[in-house]
Amino acid sequence: MIARLNEALRSKRSDLENDQKGFTLVELLVVVLIIGILAAIAIPFFLNQRQGAWESQVKSDIANAVIAAETFAVGNNGSFTGLSDTGLSDNGYKATPSVTLAVTPAADGNSYTFAVTHSEYTTKAWAYDSNTGITTDTAVTP
Repeated sequence: MIARLNEALRSKRSDLENDQKGFTLVELLVVVLIIGILAAIAIPFFLNQRQGAWESQVKSDIANAVIAAETFAVGNNGSFTGLSDTGLSDNGYKATPSVTLAVTPAADGNSYTFAVTHSEYTTKAWAYDSNTGITTDTAVTP
């Protein structure tokens, strides 16, 4: 019985060694086609992830600037008069290098707005209004 099994295994090994090895042209083309389809799906997804990260950077910077602006007002008798980029940085705000934030206090000193851009995300700009506490984004033509 063992001899028969050994002979069957030896025969199978011999058949495998004599077979041709490699892929046909059609098989290779199918693999290349599948890789191309996967790349066509993955590349736009990857680019959207980067834009989402840039937008998160902007929103994080706005939240940090709001805290710094409110801290400024606490030290200024509740008024935002004189609030500037320096006033924000003096109260703990540190901008992300690719984010530009410009602050504009209201004339009455009771509120302020931020205009924010990101150097990599050139098709969108953001604005924050302290009266509403809402951040809005707008499309920008590069």
